[in-house]
Amino acid sequence: METLANLQSFVRSAEAGSFSAAARRLGITPAAVSRNVAQLEANLGVRLFQRSTRRLALTEAGERFLGNLGDGLETVQAAIADVTSHAGEPAGVLRISAAPAFGRDYLLPLMPQFLQRYPAVVPEWHFDNRQVELIADGFDVAIGGGIELAPGVVARDLAPAHLVLVASPGYLSRHPAVRSPEQLSGLEHLAMRSLQSGKVRSWMLQGPRQQRQALELRPRLLVNDPQALCQSALMGLGIALLAVPDVLGHLQSGALERVLPDWHVDAGPISLYFAGHKLLPAKTRVFVDLLVDHARQQQWAERFAAGR
Repeated sequence: METLANLQSFVRSAEAGSFSAAARRLGITPAAVSRNVAQLEANLGVRLFQRSTRRLALTEAGERFLGNLGDGLETVQAAIADVTSHAGEPAGVLRISAAPAFGRDYLLPLMPQFLQRYPAVVPEWHFDNRQVELIADGFDVAIGGGIELAPGVVARDLAPAHLVLVASPGYLSRHPAVRSPEQLSGLEHLAMRSLQSGKVRSWMLQGPRQQRQALELRPRLLVNDPQALCQSALMGLGIALLAVPDVLGHLQSGALERVLPDWHVDAGPISLYFAGHKLLPAKTRVFVDLLVDHARQQQWAERFAAGR
């Protein structure tokens, strides 16, 4: 019977496309991963990978073997983690991915309660604006929007991801009032390039009676970070399209104002992503439960809606 280490090394190498990346996920050396895979190949009597200096590629036999494994490896790992954790309290390193601003303002405030309740769990936060690959990148949990639901990943919706147009009162006082989307062309636009494509994304505005209007921007200034975009709007450089959680405090203080407050962009939900095992590791399960309950108590679904 194959050891769990050999199977883990094979699956993680197939997901990541390299022994080095698999080693980082497993917390062992690349040499150990390579040795485990070689032992698995020897035991099975087939070659599972075509190796090159740049990347690993599954052979036909390797693809078939990976497919036949299905969720079996993940189920075994989850069962082991569940039994181990239930022998005491939830424990281990919990790797979490979130956008920097949202994580700082809405997720980190959970930590005093979480750390006090689960002293054996060590949250490891990764704040990044990119959309991660949950399993391939080795995260237990990710919070954000638009993450691809790869096989084995599930999502729990926490709140709507509504984007609104905002500008500083000083900037708006220097320009005629905007009462329709067609008048937006007379203002300076601040925009952000997509971290994935490098392009300025096109958006569709939604009106109060379900009208739809393409938001065509000719940016006066471009950034690659939503916090920088918000800061540019606060400085009075123009109007910006930003997620409600990123500007909620500034709207409440009056530092920013809505432009066309009856219009917004619906970018889908803000979701909590995690591996969909039947037996989640206890460290993951308690974080998921705590965050879902917190979002409900704080009424995120209502607070982050553009129509509020």
